Amino acid sequence: MQNRLATVAALTLSLIATAASAEGVRTEKNMSLDLATQIAAQTVATCTTNGYAVTATVVDRAGTVRAVHRADNAGPHTLEASRLKAYTSASAKNTTLAMMEGAQKNPAAANLVNIPGYLLLGGGVPVKVGNEVIGAVGVGGAPGGHLDEQCALAGIAKVQDLLK
Repeated sequence: MQNRLATVAALTLSLIATAASAEGVRTEKNMSLDLATQIAAQTVATCTTNGYAVTATVVDRAGTVRAVHRADNAGPHTLEASRLKAYTSASAKNTTLAMMEGAQKNPAAANLVNIPGYLLLGGGVPVKVGNEVIGAVGVGGAPGGHLDEQCALAGIAKVQDLLK
């Protein structure tokens, strides 16, 4: 009987230790500098081809800036606007255009504009590997947030093979 209790106790302690260690360390995918640079470059190139002088900022999953590309003649305001859109998108794991539209239609969501660092204008798009958000790209400078978003989506599409 004592031997059996000792075995049960040892197994229980082993399970507890395993569960505790599984909760202590996480493995996450994140945005590399090379990937961020490629997305920013492709995004600005797309907008430039369409006649828009923009800035593209790419952030990692924590909202930290990894790359910034600013087209010739892009306005000075586009630097901060693109950063805030990228941060907002990475933080909320959603496009800023969808968030803006949701805030306009839903009075409870309208309070999102009060979160420090959030900018609810179109142009922020999450970068995903599968369903996991690893960062976001924000674009500022096209004549409309929907056009900023189109450039961001095109920039991400150009590196889609790397997002696996």
